[in-house]
Amino acid sequence: MRVRSSVFACFILIFEVLGVALFLRGFFPVPVKSSFSSKSRLSDLPAEPLAGSPPNSTRLPQPLFRRVVLMVVDALREDFVFGPSGGSHMPYTRYLVEKGSSHSFVAKARPPTVTMPRIKALTTGSIPGFIDVVMNLNSPALLEDNLIWQAKTAGKRIVFYGDDTWIRLFPKHFMEYDGTTSFFVSDYTEVDNNVTRHLDSTLKRDDWDVLVLHYLGLDHIGHISGPHSSLVRPKLLEMDDVLKKIHGSLVSKEAEGSLPYLLVLCGDHGMTETGSHGGSSEPEVNTALVLISPAFKRKAGMERPGEVEQVDLAPTLALGLGLPVPQNSVGRVIPGVLEERSMRDQLRFLHLNGHQLSCLLRDSTPDYQKEAGFEQFRVAEKAHGSWMKLYLEGNTSEVLTNMGKKVLKQYLEALAAMSSALSRQLGKYDMYSMIAGMVFVFQLLLVLLLAMPEALSSAAAVDLPVRSSLLSLPFYLLCLLLASVHVLVCTSAESSCYFCSLSWGLVFAAVAFSSAMFCILISMAMRRLPLGPTAHGKSPVRSSGGEWSLSELDVLLLAGTVGHTLSLAASSFVEEEHQTWYFLLNTLCLAVFQDVCRKYFREQKGSGDEEEHLLPSKDGHSSAHPKQEVVSEKWLALATPPFTLLCCRLLRSLNQTGVQWAHLPDVSHWLNSAEHKTVLSLLSALCLLLIYLLVQRRCSLVSKVALALGLLGVYSYRAALGNVLFPWQRSGRAASKGTVEARFVYVFVLGILFSGTKDLLRSQIVTADAKLKSRGLWEIYGGLVLLVSLLFRAHNLPVLCCGLLIQTLMAQFIWKKLHYDAAQTTIMHYWFGQAFFYFQGNSNNIGTVDISVGFVGLESYIEAPAIFLTALSTYAGPLLWACHLVCYLSSERERSPVTVGHGCYCLALLRSVPAAAYVVLVTVLRYHLFIWSVFSPKLLYESMHLLLTAGVCLVFITMEQSPGSSKS
Repeated sequence: MRVRSSVFACFILIFEVLGVALFLRGFFPVPVKSSFSSKSRLSDLPAEPLAGSPPNSTRLPQPLFRRVVLMVVDALREDFVFGPSGGSHMPYTRYLVEKGSSHSFVAKARPPTVTMPRIKALTTGSIPGFIDVVMNLNSPALLEDNLIWQAKTAGKRIVFYGDDTWIRLFPKHFMEYDGTTSFFVSDYTEVDNNVTRHLDSTLKRDDWDVLVLHYLGLDHIGHISGPHSSLVRPKLLEMDDVLKKIHGSLVSKEAEGSLPYLLVLCGDHGMTETGSHGGSSEPEVNTALVLISPAFKRKAGMERPGEVEQVDLAPTLALGLGLPVPQNSVGRVIPGVLEERSMRDQLRFLHLNGHQLSCLLRDSTPDYQKEAGFEQFRVAEKAHGSWMKLYLEGNTSEVLTNMGKKVLKQYLEALAAMSSALSRQLGKYDMYSMIAGMVFVFQLLLVLLLAMPEALSSAAAVDLPVRSSLLSLPFYLLCLLLASVHVLVCTSAESSCYFCSLSWGLVFAAVAFSSAMFCILISMAMRRLPLGPTAHGKSPVRSSGGEWSLSELDVLLLAGTVGHTLSLAASSFVEEEHQTWYFLLNTLCLAVFQDVCRKYFREQKGSGDEEEHLLPSKDGHSSAHPKQEVVSEKWLALATPPFTLLCCRLLRSLNQTGVQWAHLPDVSHWLNSAEHKTVLSLLSALCLLLIYLLVQRRCSLVSKVALALGLLGVYSYRAALGNVLFPWQRSGRAASKGTVEARFVYVFVLGILFSGTKDLLRSQIVTADAKLKSRGLWEIYGGLVLLVSLLFRAHNLPVLCCGLLIQTLMAQFIWKKLHYDAAQTTIMHYWFGQAFFYFQGNSNNIGTVDISVGFVGLESYIEAPAIFLTALSTYAGPLLWACHLVCYLSSERERSPVTVGHGCYCLALLRSVPAAAYVVLVTVLRYHLFIWSVFSPKLLYESMHLLLTAGVCLVFITMEQSPGSSKS
């Protein structure tokens, strides 16, 4: 069956999106929750164990605390309190840790280490998933059983001040509240003052039981200038004063004979050495946790803080307030909190926690009885019953004490084992749906690759053997086989699968589609003949039969792209993906250098007149050039690949990324130190000057002036922030937010974009002027460069400068002179774009995303501009290389239409509707892939990236060509 290439491309893209959706449904499964009821209630609590008689009463021990103050300091790393600088940064807190009635811990937060999932972990005791990273932008109400709901149901009066994420998660739960936005990271002063201003009046009152404070200033400082900024110490001293004020007020109101208070100081997550968070590195997951109460023993000196899980705080606070443990909590009560209570109360608290964990384990694990922790809990429960029998009989011997300590130890071991087992269970994926989605995607990818020669031929049509495949015996055998596999998986699966819940009609359609695609693949592969001989030194040469022969460079580009995708089956290659791109880029430069040497030396032997006809003129025909000019261009072409290698090597040293060596010092740390600010200032000025010289060549006079003023505004913005120095800047001048300077640059960015868009529209509507169209595209590109230079931090300006320099040299002396076609040029741009993504300091860890750039020039949080600016800064490397590809091929089309007649996919990104799906899917997938994820999501991401790229390329090609238009 022959179908037009455009119809075939649309078919591929539609079914590809369905495969992506099926995979994402398996990657974001519905989490496992307890099935007994939606919330825990006091009436559901188990009876106290008692051996040899009916169950004892459901008596609960008296609550441990009358009042609780939870002070959350966003991004409070453990070394801020317990490290060498803790004594000077937080002196009062350090005094309480060393000599006060307190317990100190390093609380381990589970990734993703962003605020909303961490709040959920603190209040529910459960482990959030990947989807919570997306939900962090707009948190819905939390319906899961949680500590705040339990306290409100029990009549506790709750007051909250701080991050408004709490208000969105717990609407109508607080008696009194005042929220501050967590996304406007440029503000680190007012955001905390708006919390502290309520403290004096609130602490004087007695009409509250739980006070929750969430301070954001430290996190914002981290995003702006990192954990070693000069702003960190004053902010920590401010937090220390707040803690001192709260503690003093609680101590003054402590009444004789009443229950004690509990003051909790904790961080929701830490921060990396660059101030970001979201991943699983030690500085991000290690947070400080300090529990202060007169119920604890007074310390004699500084002790090494123990380690607990962050989710352990939820059951500890719940039992401390006399509330049920949230049903889906995987945490265990912190034993030190119970140490001053009687043995009976301690065992009862541990029994309640163990009962809740055993119920959750029974719900989430089919073979729960085989779990060691479950059996240990049953043994401890029986021993607890025997101890209770002796206790009620009035036994006061040492046997009772020793037996109680043994039961206590058994409970603690059982809780640890069950908590660990549940933590593993709650991270499960729907692997069947994920594998099914991957199979669909790979089948479509292979069909697309096999059909490309026909789709790009002069007929612009693809011959799909649909009828023969559907009528063949293998098709029906495959249908039976896949249906049998589906039944086998769905009947033997230990957990629910989304694909198994679909109706049989949809399942049969999916099975028939997959079987048909497999048969079509076999048929298309069988009729493809082996590759013909390679044309010497040339890019793919297409024969009349629709076959391709590949040059050495084509083999490298194809093998490198496919090999990179396959390499991601190993987690180490996911963590250190930048190393793969660096290697591929270096290899590409060497291959290009070989082509240059072959062209200018090897191929010129025996041809005396060839030098004079090397370079095409602007009208596309060869023309004679002076021998001196040809020689100079020859040596510049020879110097371009080594110079590119040198630039890439320098950029690799600028930002350490990945996992293994991300902690090592790099050039950016050296430049950002206070003693090297002059060096950074000179480097920034030089880079901005080079950016102007490289970009202005193709712009109109007005755009050139706007670009110059805009780049001057970029330097002024960085000087206003205190990153660089102005020659006339006074040394005592305080740093500002740079809002005016940034808006000054935005004006020129909009002006350049408007000028380029005007020229582009005129070339399409008023007059068919190719030069005007090309100038319009280059001006739009210049506007994007100016915007990116504003968003980049000062130490990253060399990345932008080197990228523009490499683009200019490669376009002038490599792609044009060696006559590389659009396919080769496109893949090279893709490789460079991916490498520059990592040169910026990015990685597959969301902690490397710099969200502070989302607020450049803004005085308050506005969601749409903040998301746009953050995404643009993060993906500036790939985006600028893709835009350069559009501009370059557009310029070359007017000179050599045959060479670029089969276009590039980047134009489709600007013209076609599927481009929106491309951008959204790639962005979403990139954001949720962390260094600790399994290999299959990352592998599928890369496969779908290739498929989307090829599919959109084919859409553009088939939409612009008609039968017979490509005859040469």
